[in-house]
Amino acid sequence: MITRYTDTLVVGSGPVGATFARTLVESGREVLMVDAGAQLSPRPGEHLKNAYIYQHNTNLFASIIRGHLHLLSVPTSARAELAVDPAAMAELGSNRSSARNAENPDQDPYRNLSAAAACYAVGGMGTHWTGATPRHHPVLERYDGISDQEWDGLYGEAERLLRVSAREFDFSIRQHLVTEALRREFSELPDGYQVQSLPLAARRRRDNPRMVHWTGVDTVLGDLADGHPLFSLLPQHLCTRLVLDRDGTRIAYAEVRDLNRSETVRVVADNYVVAAGAVLAPQLLHASGIRPAALGRYLTEHPMAFCQVILLKDLVEQARTDQRFGGQVARHTTLFPDDDLPIPVDDPEPNVWIPVSEGRPWHAQITRDAFHYGDVPPHVDGRLIVDLRWFGIVEPRPDNRVTFSDTRTDVMGMPQPTFEYALSPQDAERQHAMMAEMMRAATALGGFLPGSEPRFTAPGLPLHIAGTIRMGDDPQSSVVDTDSRVWGLENLYLGGNGVIPTGTACNPTLTSVAMALKAAHHLAGSREARERRRTGADEVLAVRS
Repeated sequence: MITRYTDTLVVGSGPVGATFARTLVESGREVLMVDAGAQLSPRPGEHLKNAYIYQHNTNLFASIIRGHLHLLSVPTSARAELAVDPAAMAELGSNRSSARNAENPDQDPYRNLSAAAACYAVGGMGTHWTGATPRHHPVLERYDGISDQEWDGLYGEAERLLRVSAREFDFSIRQHLVTEALRREFSELPDGYQVQSLPLAARRRRDNPRMVHWTGVDTVLGDLADGHPLFSLLPQHLCTRLVLDRDGTRIAYAEVRDLNRSETVRVVADNYVVAAGAVLAPQLLHASGIRPAALGRYLTEHPMAFCQVILLKDLVEQARTDQRFGGQVARHTTLFPDDDLPIPVDDPEPNVWIPVSEGRPWHAQITRDAFHYGDVPPHVDGRLIVDLRWFGIVEPRPDNRVTFSDTRTDVMGMPQPTFEYALSPQDAERQHAMMAEMMRAATALGGFLPGSEPRFTAPGLPLHIAGTIRMGDDPQSSVVDTDSRVWGLENLYLGGNGVIPTGTACNPTLTSVAMALKAAHHLAGSREARERRRTGADEVLAVRS
């Protein structure tokens, strides 16, 4: 068996794992990163929507997203057929789950997050995410165990790392039309929380302003993505177990399975960072026998209301008479004299936002983007369509959780997750008020696209699960402390949306990256002696061999 040594092992190559890696390497640490997924782009973790064809036809990108998502728990009634004998499982080894497709006879379909999914790829969800990066509301969403001053600094650093901007769609005609129509409708909103441009991890390309460079993990990695002597990335390497030392206070080494060669690599490190997602991170801890009381509990996920609207004719026609758009419309009319619409074919999509505010515990996005749901039919002109998505808050409760089986496995041979999730009466009441507001916004913009009328989407569809490895100041109700270190373990840190301990409505990535920066700065300032690492790990290996 091969043994590799490094300063820090990072499990997971999404934006949060990349944040740890870059910060630690910049502090002089050697980092080895592993991910169960394949590398899909020349630079690791590029956003795949940066390709020319997807920027000119966003509908095509929806199928790319669907192909990358693997459902986590699919209920089945075939309990006897799928029952597993633990002894037989041990004999079959790593091949025992090869026929499974997330079927889970333990899953109650009425308490499932039926659309919850994982993405096995270098870059994770960062290969196809929307890039929406709002800050969490300082009162309604933000964790108060970190001071406002520190939050502001961390958010600023995270925004620079993700290259966040709210101005890349300023010259979109539809951006102005939609924003102004909604400002007229929602004139009661307080200053700072009115209808405005959505912050996005994206920058318009200088060499071709018609295209946008969406932030991917390669952006976060920076120079590391092109090769660095202190950074290594191993795609298709699944971390299956973290092994404790004899005292049970440190991780001695990690077991990583090379999925191509079907062999195991031992990784010995000073510190270990697990940033594998809000379900796969606690799954790894469970598989390692690290099972704090709060592991998997306090799970939150946004309820989401969704519809698509065909813009009002009167609203679209404003583009013909508005002097701000005269040049754009004139050029379009010259190029396409038979086009009945005044909106140029290359007019950027709208990206409009109504922030969470006190009295409005939900977050609203009005956009036209590619999702794994809400496709626009080929015969419908996409220039007339906007997508409305309202995300609600669910208060954290310990009964909302994900558990992991000791007898059943998922497609990767890891413990099968099972969800136990339900809305409280208060949660449900908020969501119905949220739906009413979305319908108010839709009416101000147009009529519903047939087949995409207002609805609550399947639980888990936003892919924003949080809370499962939550931060806190009490080891009984949290998994990590305010530096993201697992309680009782000196050298194990966690990152990702699962660390967020509060009920939230906004997209979580910016906050997760901010929390990862806090943890990485702490970790970079607490270097352990290399000799201590090697000596302690070698002792454990000698005992277990």
